[in-house]
Amino acid sequence: MHGRYPIPAAVRRVEQSIKRSRFIATAAHAPDADAARAFIDAVRAEFPDATHNCWAYAAGPPGDTAAVGLSDDGEPHGTAGKPMLAALLHGPVGEIAVVVTRYFGGVKLGTGGLVRAYTQLVNAALETLETREKIDLATLVTVLPYPAVTPFKRLLPDFEAAIISETYAESAAFTVELPEEHAEAFAERLAEITDGKAMVAATGE
Repeated sequence: MHGRYPIPAAVRRVEQSIKRSRFIATAAHAPDADAARAFIDAVRAEFPDATHNCWAYAAGPPGDTAAVGLSDDGEPHGTAGKPMLAALLHGPVGEIAVVVTRYFGGVKLGTGGLVRAYTQLVNAALETLETREKIDLATLVTVLPYPAVTPFKRLLPDFEAAIISETYAESAAFTVELPEEHAEAFAERLAEITDGKAMVAATGE
């Protein structure tokens, strides 16, 4: 898995005038294609009278092309969505969607000018975007003999792990959430401190 990467923390909007056309870039968090489309629809609804609402999204880790989409929305083919998506994929941020709204100002930019304009707007939004860290979490169920409970709890901070639920019967069972990248080491460490008596399973297994 990809572990950690920056994702948008808030919606960001930047505006620029290029040869009398007004360009507005709006960027937001898009954890999946559905979220990206909902955001795109919302921006379109906000600027229904715009000449174009071009968009692109990359709803995965930075540079990942598994869940991407783009639209030129009436601009000449390849002059808007494609350069916008390229700017997103080359950027450091994952799970992002951008809509660039254009109000035509009477001066044509030409295909090269359009590519530059749409790229510039996406980059401007990325440069000023507030981000937070995305951490892929794993959920583990651990079953322990009672004497191991205290050492187990002492381990948690080392692995950034948090207990979500606990039940006490013949043994103590805990559901723990922790960054995916620590899961294997955590299970190994638990086996060490319990002489192999701890049972650890990922939920869903």
